[in-house]
Amino acid sequence: MTALSDPGSLILVNAVGLTPAMLGEDTPALNRLLAQAELATLDNSFPALTTTGQASMLTGLTPGEHGIIGNGWYNRERAEVNFWLQSNRLVQGEKVWQYLRREVPQFSCSNLFWWYNMYSDVDNSITPRPHYPADGRKIMGVYSEPPSLEIEIEKRIGPFPFFNFWGPASDIRSSRWIVDCAIEEFQINQPSLQLVYLPHLDYNLQRLGPSHPDVAQDVRALDAEIGRLIDFGRDNGAEVMVVSEYGITDVQQSVSLNRILREAGLLRVRQSVSWELLDAGASRAFAVADHQIAHIYIRDASDISRVRQLLEATPEVDAVLDKVQQQAAGVWHPRSGELLAVAQPGCWFDYYYWLDDSKAPDFARTVDIHRKPGYDPVELFIDPQLAFPKLKAAVRLLQKKMGFRMLMDLIPLDTGLVRGSHGRLADNRSDGPLVISSKVKSSTIKIQDVSELIKRYF
Repeated sequence: MTALSDPGSLILVNAVGLTPAMLGEDTPALNRLLAQAELATLDNSFPALTTTGQASMLTGLTPGEHGIIGNGWYNRERAEVNFWLQSNRLVQGEKVWQYLRREVPQFSCSNLFWWYNMYSDVDNSITPRPHYPADGRKIMGVYSEPPSLEIEIEKRIGPFPFFNFWGPASDIRSSRWIVDCAIEEFQINQPSLQLVYLPHLDYNLQRLGPSHPDVAQDVRALDAEIGRLIDFGRDNGAEVMVVSEYGITDVQQSVSLNRILREAGLLRVRQSVSWELLDAGASRAFAVADHQIAHIYIRDASDISRVRQLLEATPEVDAVLDKVQQQAAGVWHPRSGELLAVAQPGCWFDYYYWLDDSKAPDFARTVDIHRKPGYDPVELFIDPQLAFPKLKAAVRLLQKKMGFRMLMDLIPLDTGLVRGSHGRLADNRSDGPLVISSKVKSSTIKIQDVSELIKRYF
C-alpha cells in the first residue's frame, strides 16, 4: 500500500437487513449512489448474525478466527450465558483501523454504534450503554470516547432515543438520531473512516417478515436517512460505502430446543422465588438460541451422540454440526458449543426452557437483552392480551418516578408473533447481504473481504 498524505474520508454505513431485492423504486438515494458505485452481493460468514458479520467485516477473518461465534455464548468458566457484551477486546485479530493507522499517515477512525465498540482503540466512539444504579433502576444513555463527545453531541441534537433503538417502540427515530450524530461527529472530528450503524430495517423485518407490504415504508424511511449521509458526504469530500450484515427471511414458527433437552432429562432448572431459572452449570446439555442457530453446550462428551440424535429427530432442525463440521464451516472456536443446530427454512429457535408459562422467569415478560440466556425477538412486541397496555406502562413509569421497584412486564410469551429471522445463509443472493462501493471489482465477494474494500479507499 502506498502511504497517502491526504487519505480523504470514507463514511461506511451498515444498513442492517438491506438486500439487493429491496433496491428499486423505494430507494432513490441508494440508486443515486449506485450511479457512481457498484453493487456486489456478500457471501456471508456463517452464522449470519449481527455481531458475527460485523466482526468479519472489520477484521477480514472468519468467526472461528475472530471468536465472535454469535451474539452471545456460554462462558464455561463462569457457568454463565452472556449476550450482547460490548468490550472490543472480545474480538480477536487485527481490526481494519489498526492496519490503516499503521499504513496511512494522519489516519483516524470514528465508530458510531457498531457492536463491540467499547474500549476499542478507535479515535472516537459512541455506543448505547445504560446506567445501572444500585437500587435496580436502568437509566438509558450512551457511552463515548472521549467522554466529552456524548455531552457535545447530545447538546447539539438532544438525547439518544433509547426506547426507539430496541423494544416495542423501535422505529426510525433511532436511526435518524444516529444519522444526525454522524453528521455532527464528522464536523467535530473529521475522521478518515467513520463507521455508522443504522438498525431500522431490523425491526419490522422481524415483526412482519420481508414479504409484508408495509416493509416498503421502512425501506423508504431508511433510504431517506442514508440519502442524508450521501448528500453530506458529497458536500464534505467524503465517499459513502453501504454494507449490510445479512438478509432476513420469512418464518412461521419457533422451536424450543431447551424444552426438548429438558424433557429428555438433560437440562436442569433452579426454582427461584415463584419461577424457574436455567441452571446452565448443572445441566448436562442446553441450547444458547440465537435466531436460526443455536450453540448446544454439552458437559460430558459421552452425551454428545445422544444429544445429536435427539436434535436430528426434531423436524424443525435442518442440520446439527459437530466440532469437525463447525471447523469446515469456519465457525468453530473454543467459545462454540459442542454441537451447533441450524433451523429449517421458515423456523427459528427461541430460548424458552420452562414447561409452564406460570413458571416463566420475571425477565421473560420484559425487555432484558442481558439476562435472557438467548436472543428474544418477542421483545419487539407489546402483549396483545393486555387490555390497556399504554395505561399499564404509564402506571409502571409512575411507580418508577416515585422511587418504587417495578417490572415493565409488557412483553408477550407468544413466539408466533415473530415473522422474520436470520442466521442461516441466504438461499438466494438477492435476499442476502450486499455492499455498494466504488471499489468493488466483482459481483460477489466474501463478507470478510469488506475490510479489503475499506483499505482500497486509502
